[in-house]
Amino acid sequence: MSNVIVFGGHGKVALLATRLLTDRGHTVTSVIRNADQSDEVRAHGGEPRIADVQEQSLTDFADLVRGQDAVLWSAGAGGGSVDRTWAIDRDAAVLSIQGAARAGVDRYVMVSWSGSELDHGIPQDDDFFAYAQSKMIADAVLRDSDLQWTVVAPSTLTDDEPTGSVDWDGSSSQVPRGDVAHVVADVLEDPSTAGRTIRFNGGSTPVADFLRG
Repeated sequence: MSNVIVFGGHGKVALLATRLLTDRGHTVTSVIRNADQSDEVRAHGGEPRIADVQEQSLTDFADLVRGQDAVLWSAGAGGGSVDRTWAIDRDAAVLSIQGAARAGVDRYVMVSWSGSELDHGIPQDDDFFAYAQSKMIADAVLRDSDLQWTVVAPSTLTDDEPTGSVDWDGSSSQVPRGDVAHVVADVLEDPSTAGRTIRFNGGSTPVADFLRG
């Protein structure tokens, strides 16, 4: 069983993934900014660690992840200000990748967005541009690293009941958060997914079969 540190530990996907991972016997450290969220993190099986990712230096990130077996980045500004989006979704994400490399934590799983490509198509005057651009940059930095990386890139998230199945065939532009958490947990347990960007939405292929494909 492994020790996993989750950044953005109070997010909906992160909490669901924490429950799945701890139910499978893993130990999860959940990095959160607000100590008031600690009880909910513990209720999902995680051990809270208080740190604001926006304020962490490269050395801080290395110290946070040192001794862990895997890093899960699920932090984000969540539609806040543009400056906060750049600071978290781009700058902090990149520093966490560099911190993992410095600390010798090879396994790194990034929760991203299905449109995080060089030509993501979001106009620069669109409020969503900072997020799309940040995700594209952070993913590119991760792929360029020597880490055992996987980019988990779902389409639009919903709170619908998870189905345990996903696809990437254009039949849907949405996916339940519970199914994203399922993909995250399976990816963290499957080293053969390293070096892959896994784009997906809701569908009819069981997660395990989809990942094998």
